Amino acid sequence: MQRLLTCIGDGHDGIWNIIDQLAPDVQRREVLDWFHLIENLHKVGGSLKRLKQAQALLWKGQVEATKALFANCKGKQAQNFCHYLDKHSDRIINYEYHQAEQICSIGSGSVESAVKQVDHRTKISGAQWKRENVPQVLAHRCAYLNGLLSV
Repeated sequence: MQRLLTCIGDGHDGIWNIIDQLAPDVQRREVLDWFHLIENLHKVGGSLKRLKQAQALLWKGQVEATKALFANCKGKQAQNFCHYLDKHSDRIINYEYHQAEQICSIGSGSVESAVKQVDHRTKISGAQWKRENVPQVLAHRCAYLNGLLSV
């Protein structure tokens, strides 16, 4: 039985392209980061009541119902958001269910934090890195952070 790999991203094409290259033959659950999704929702602006309704629908993964809320909106931000929803509809999960059942994380904050830690560690004051050694240093750091390296 093949394991399911959960991949969380912020919606940027580059992220999903990298995920596809890293694990092309692996069964994946792709999840659009909840916090980035809501950040994009609030860029629409306008009626706070509609934004609140949209957020409640998205929390349950109801993309089509969310788009229906913006069907009569002529503004560019609303149209852009509906396009964003279309583009990522397969990555918009029932966040409420996944969080309640602890199936997977709904945000990429911990990943982004780990990336910043790795970045910080590789920029230690006074440290000098040869370009060809950087991948090995990063691999060791990632292994350490994932508990795969005993110290």
